[in-house]
Amino acid sequence: MGAWYEHAIVYQIYPKSFQDSNGDGIGDINGIKERIPYLQKLGVNTVWLNPLFVSPQIDNGYDVANYFAIDKTMGTMADVEALITAFHQAGIHVLLDFVLNHTSDQHPWFQDAIHNPHSLYRDYYLFAGKDGKRPNNWASFFGGSVWEPDPAGTGQSYFHLFDKRMPDLNWANPEVRQAMGDIAEFWLAKGIDGLRLDAFIHIAKADLQQDFPAKNADPVLAEPFFANLPQVQKWLRPFCERIRADYPDAFLLGEASSADPHLAVDYTAKANGLMDSVITFRYFTDDVSHVDPKLPAGYQPHGLDFEAFKKDQVVWQQTLSGVSQPTLWWSNHDLARLRTRIAHSDVQARSLAMLMYLERGIPVIYYGDELGLQNLEFDSVEAFQDQTVGPFVAAAKAAGLSEEAALKMVSKTHKLPARGPMPWDDSQHHGFSPHQPWLGGREVTTTSVAQQEKRQNSMLHFYQALIALKKQPVFQDGRFRLLTTPDNLYVYQRLGGAQEAIVAVELTGHKTQVTLPAGDYQAPLTAGEVTLEGNTLTLAPYAGAALIKKGETK
Repeated sequence: MGAWYEHAIVYQIYPKSFQDSNGDGIGDINGIKERIPYLQKLGVNTVWLNPLFVSPQIDNGYDVANYFAIDKTMGTMADVEALITAFHQAGIHVLLDFVLNHTSDQHPWFQDAIHNPHSLYRDYYLFAGKDGKRPNNWASFFGGSVWEPDPAGTGQSYFHLFDKRMPDLNWANPEVRQAMGDIAEFWLAKGIDGLRLDAFIHIAKADLQQDFPAKNADPVLAEPFFANLPQVQKWLRPFCERIRADYPDAFLLGEASSADPHLAVDYTAKANGLMDSVITFRYFTDDVSHVDPKLPAGYQPHGLDFEAFKKDQVVWQQTLSGVSQPTLWWSNHDLARLRTRIAHSDVQARSLAMLMYLERGIPVIYYGDELGLQNLEFDSVEAFQDQTVGPFVAAAKAAGLSEEAALKMVSKTHKLPARGPMPWDDSQHHGFSPHQPWLGGREVTTTSVAQQEKRQNSMLHFYQALIALKKQPVFQDGRFRLLTTPDNLYVYQRLGGAQEAIVAVELTGHKTQVTLPAGDYQAPLTAGEVTLEGNTLTLAPYAGAALIKKGETK
């Protein structure tokens, strides 16, 4: 029998936006606890909670100031302990988000490092350079240089891959590695079932004196110098092995955003002693055929290049076969929502959900996707809390667009509008809170849980049926084989034991027919207009079907 997480169906909860229990407009731990019956009815068996720790909230909790305490806006340690117990009583496992690449600049380690030049915590971070000169030309993911002057005025700079108030830890220091292991074990002792390891691929950096080739003096994104370097595996292996020695059933889910399939094998092969599964952004290739060359590409809405997507999916599936379970996802807190980014309609959103989550692997469903939620729309540059948005809007206006049109583009592509409050009912603020929610913005065709529970053909009921179908053995343990079809079709088989299933989805808006392998099929789940006559399946534009073959396979 395999590990429990091989059959996990994960629901990602963004705590600030799920349910407010104390009326301050911010979702919290007790709010999550109130909604456990909803999660049970949905059918998920695992939750991933975004960070709950003490934080100045510069990056919505990913800037941790105290790993051993709960942010007061979220609740208390007693609340978390009660939540873990309640989840377990409901048959739901719990994963906590663990930020291990960086801390907040308010963390006591960093505060001591900048107030005491001889502090042992100085070497917990990356300080380099002298006389105010930056050591290299690398750019931060959040814009500008990765280097910020040392507040102590030493002439050195400290390294930050993300916001300047989020200094990177120095994982080359064994004391840092020991300390992060201590934090992980503290939380596992509380009874959580695993960790989602945030940005672990960035813990190792190349020579800090090495510039990245560039045409001018502007900072340049030097990702090969701080992503997936060999030391990542070297330093994380003892961390992971320590956890497994003490908590052998713990699930380690790593965020490997830029890893290719072969790196994913390195990170998840049992013999390597690292992760159990990884989340990658390499599933999605943008369709840039309609990009306006007069505008910066960054925040222009792109479709999905479905031809590339088919190739990427089958490569991931086949490369990880016999190695580990891939993660299956469309949306998360770092990306625009499926219904905004790719799916033009609820029918397409349903078909794509079916396509992804019935593949071999572990579904990771972002809260609200089961309702078809879309990104909010923001009315100002400031609302995005991102220094890269202003230059895009300015460039768009210079190219002749209105500010309103430019902001609509950013709203459709930016990650923050994907974090809107969960709409529970039709009261003020949709039952999320009696107070104005922490994240404002216009809703785009939102329907609440209460509304969708009343409609048997709703997106919510579709997801309940989809999750129930995923629990069938053929979709949990069966082999995956992509069938050769025209570019507008995505058709695959799942083969396992006495069961055989087919999932077929029309991708590009053309009515089409599929000739199925010989057999007698039933269709337990469909999206859009679907007709099955003998071995001929007819799909309306963007429609999809999950088919199970009657009788035993040969």
